[in-house]
Order: sequence, then C-alpha cells, then structure tokens
Amino acid sequence: MSEPVDVLIDDEIIRLGQFLKLANLIDSGSEAKTVIAAGLVRVNEEVELRRGRQLQVGDVVALAGHKARVTAG
Repeated sequence: MSEPVDVLIDDEIIRLGQFLKLANLIDSGSEAKTVIAAGLVRVNEEVELRRGRQLQVGDVVALAGHKARVTAG
C-alpha cells in the first residue's frame, strides 16, 4: 500500500464520508455510503462502517490501496 497523502481540512474534525470525497478517494457521497457499508474503508487500520465517523488530525483513511491522512490547514 502507498504512503498516505496529506489532505488539509479547515476544521479540527471532519466526517468520514466528507473526507473520502475531499481526498478524491471517491466521486460522490452516495459512493461513500456504498464503500463504507461494504467494509472497504479502513480508519487507522481498522474497518469502519460509520459514514458519520468523526476524523481528527492524524487519522489515516485507506480505500482500494490508497491512503490519506487528515492534516490541519
């Protein structure tokens, strides 16, 4: 798996579904629901099934061999 790409967020937290789109790991919000429900998304190496999961700076999200790290802007 690749090294995580840093993705800047404006606030201190962001919801998982929003972050997947911001990090260009998915194309739409409906796709977020699908990949999360299918168990394809990992947060800090653990499968995450909650689209509303709040991510904080430093969290690493993985999907389909790509990783993105939440960083402060």
